[in-house]
Amino acid sequence: MSGAAGTGSAREDEPALLQIRQWSFPWLIHGFGTRQSERWTHRQGRTWVHQIHSNMVHRAAEPGYVADGDALVTDLPGLLLEIRTADCMPVLLVDPVRRAVGIAHAGWRGTVAGIAARTVQQMVDEFGCQITNIQAAFGPSIGPCCFEVGPEVAAQFAPSAVVQPGPHRLAAAPGRVTVDLLQANKTQLFDAGLARESIFQASSCTMCHPEQFHSYRRDRDQSGRLVSGIGMLA
Repeated sequence: MSGAAGTGSAREDEPALLQIRQWSFPWLIHGFGTRQSERWTHRQGRTWVHQIHSNMVHRAAEPGYVADGDALVTDLPGLLLEIRTADCMPVLLVDPVRRAVGIAHAGWRGTVAGIAARTVQQMVDEFGCQITNIQAAFGPSIGPCCFEVGPEVAAQFAPSAVVQPGPHRLAAAPGRVTVDLLQANKTQLFDAGLARESIFQASSCTMCHPEQFHSYRRDRDQSGRLVSGIGMLA
């Protein structure tokens, strides 16, 4: 978890649930799940999509299943938007001025397709949010220490997301390239107009911490899912 200035840090209002300290709005509920908090979103108002590694964003108007896609936005109190991950990047969004929220599932395909920035734009289009008021938070995902891909995948990312080996970083396996999902998504949000001081993270590598996080790349079909969510209290 990061506590560095400008990136935010995490708190735990529920056991093992990772939250952003700066998001202490009394009307907001949010969190990144761990192995110990997998059912925290199982409450009234739970709302979700069938995740398909796309850049499809949907507006949520009532609880329950919405559609196939990988992101949700709403300005309605009483809904708790949910996604599930097991190495992919969970992204939470809030506009505390307009009081609207969003959530995105950013796997490598969704990241390449700009899912986080598209979710920001959907909040602007649907609710009249000002980009300069929107804040974002990134949760646990596979880190640049472990996310090795083939060159055909790496070629789809911006150069800033491709990690170069150095004196304190091992080179990837032969024929493989290391990619930084967090950096890729942060860069897209910077480019979309979000201020650096409005982007936070509660991030650790899911693959490196088996006691705390599920990881599909590490555990394959035995992997569970981490549950992240955001919503506004009714």
